Amino acid sequence: MEEIRSKVEQIRKEFNQIIAEVSDLDALERLRIRYFGRKGEVTELFKLLKSVPAEQKKEAGRLLNELKNEVREAIAARRQEIEASFEREAYDITLPGRPISTGHKHPLTQVFEELNEIAIGLGFEVITKSPEIETDYYNFEALNIPAHHPARDMWSTLFVTDDHKMLLRTHTSPVQIRTMEKRQPPLRIFVPGRVYRLDPFDQTHAPAFYQAEGLYVDRNVSFADLKGTLELFAKELFGPKTKLKFVPSFFPFTEPSAEVSVYYNGEWLEILGCGMVHPKVFEAVGYDPEEWSGFAFGFGVDRMAMIKFGIKDIRLLYESDIRFLKEF
Repeated sequence: MEEIRSKVEQIRKEFNQIIAEVSDLDALERLRIRYFGRKGEVTELFKLLKSVPAEQKKEAGRLLNELKNEVREAIAARRQEIEASFEREAYDITLPGRPISTGHKHPLTQVFEELNEIAIGLGFEVITKSPEIETDYYNFEALNIPAHHPARDMWSTLFVTDDHKMLLRTHTSPVQIRTMEKRQPPLRIFVPGRVYRLDPFDQTHAPAFYQAEGLYVDRNVSFADLKGTLELFAKELFGPKTKLKFVPSFFPFTEPSAEVSVYYNGEWLEILGCGMVHPKVFEAVGYDPEEWSGFAFGFGVDRMAMIKFGIKDIRLLYESDIRFLKEF
């Protein structure tokens, strides 16, 4: 009984000190939970009744109920005071309310979704999950870029181990190798994802950016199939009157290879690289290059967005400037 009496006085004293400092409804609700929640201080105090001798239960119950009523009435009274203070504050109800701005998709997200839809419409399977930390084998060796090959100078690589065996992938092409190792032709995949290069962050370069590429493998696939696929892709993305120009180029994992430019807004702009899959790449995954053929193409998603929306600086896509984003 004395234990209950002592605890009642202690809780009453602490509560009176705390409630005098409460000035908002959130704090008042937290105070109510502290004392009347499932494990609140007053709630827990009532559990002590079962240990009180029978002849003292009536007195103990009276003390506890008095405390409970005091605390509840004090909380209710404080709530009325706080709410009344709101009503006393002067508001000019004739002022216009602050408009609630509606969010929208980032320009990169818009282009990503459009590219994926186009790829699916052309029969490609979109692969969105793939490792961004790669081995040297998948990023270079299996793609016909052996160690010390001059083609490696095309990539400013970010290695993550001292032995240069692990790196942040420089392109999404390793997914081609990983997919072909697991599957047999025919296959048609489209792989968007983030890639990394040790480039300066300037108007046209970024150390982390987005890339996407397609791969088609089957019997009797020709460069004409590649050309037709890319023309459809470009017309869906930039409009039905879009023109493409193929210029011979070199990529170690395709042969023959080409760079493709699009005629858009009165000028030719390079948008991607492509070519027929090199026999060495097929041999690395166990495909017979005499039986199977295929094409691959790859491009920067950021560049596609910049061309499509007329953006002149790639840094704008990553600076989260609300003024810029509102334009889209």
